[in-house]
Amino acid sequence: SPTSPCEEVIKNLSLEAIQLCDRDGNKSQDSGIAEMEELPVPHNIKISNITCDSFKISWDMDSKSKDRITHYFIDLNKKENKNSNKFKHKDVPTKLVAKAVPLPMTVRGHWFLSPRTEYTVAVQTASKQVDGDYVVSEWSEIIEFCTADYSKVHLTQLLEKAEVIAGRMLKLSVFYRNQHKEYFDYTREHHGNAMQPSVKDNSGSHGSPISGKLEGIFFSCNTEFNTGKPPQDSPYGRYRFEIAAEKLFNPNTNLYFGDFYCMYTAYHYVILVMAPVGSPGDEFCKQRLPQLNIKDNKFLTCDEEDGVMVYHHAQDVILEVIYTDPVDLSLGTVAEITGHQLMSLSTANAKKDPSCKTCNISVGR
Repeated sequence: SPTSPCEEVIKNLSLEAIQLCDRDGNKSQDSGIAEMEELPVPHNIKISNITCDSFKISWDMDSKSKDRITHYFIDLNKKENKNSNKFKHKDVPTKLVAKAVPLPMTVRGHWFLSPRTEYTVAVQTASKQVDGDYVVSEWSEIIEFCTADYSKVHLTQLLEKAEVIAGRMLKLSVFYRNQHKEYFDYTREHHGNAMQPSVKDNSGSHGSPISGKLEGIFFSCNTEFNTGKPPQDSPYGRYRFEIAAEKLFNPNTNLYFGDFYCMYTAYHYVILVMAPVGSPGDEFCKQRLPQLNIKDNKFLTCDEEDGVMVYHHAQDVILEVIYTDPVDLSLGTVAEITGHQLMSLSTANAKKDPSCKTCNISVGR
């Protein structure tokens, strides 16, 4: 059977789960916690080494009665729920109970920590008595912190999962971007004919380090199996900018893996980032994303055959390509598509399915 949140806590922290009073001192039924005595109250709480599913915590304490401390009680809540830390059920603990180990102490566990999420934390010291009851200090002050994005290690795990389902490679010749006519008119009138990078929205994995941070221009490159050309349908507008693949993707371009997700559907999306070598976008990605070999990867390749650049894309995933520099409309063509505008395929701020076994990794969603 799946590991319960309490079992995960015990495994990661050597914690024991008991019923505790909340920060206001209200005891749950049958609490077994003794009346408060003078144990040192933690103060000057410090949070460090924050990752997407762990952090280190330390604090200062007065020396008085310090040798009586046997346990720490840690009250950890998502920030939006910081006032709802009462027990919902008598047997469901909402606190972490750790043996009094040297500080700083690592709190780790994907059952209760998610990436890029704001939390509140407060701490008490406790002394376990012979009869099993606890004497506890007052609660410390409440500290707020935010967990981090996925690291390269986590993204590499996502990358490996995406490689499994990428499928065979099909040829492509153009990148394309669909928008409304007004978008292209505005680009011509206000940006000197150059499409400008914009900040990526929050679609995809919650821990993705590019969401809300990386600036770029979204392009598509998937082709129809029977024609080898871009599909005529699009969720993003009836006007399409097409540009020859080699103008964006060539040996002077670095390619990075950005994300892998689905939206409660059978098909999956892979986000790739194309950044001109040495550009600000390239520097951003180099620090945060796994880099791909442009000639040899499972998603999008660029190689030379008989003096001509040849391009291939994965058949079984939908590729979303972010180009990090401005792109002049004069480098391609803009024309109206003949197909339908399928809004159901839009990925704008789309939420990832946290239950999909294909595209999730074993850290917080």
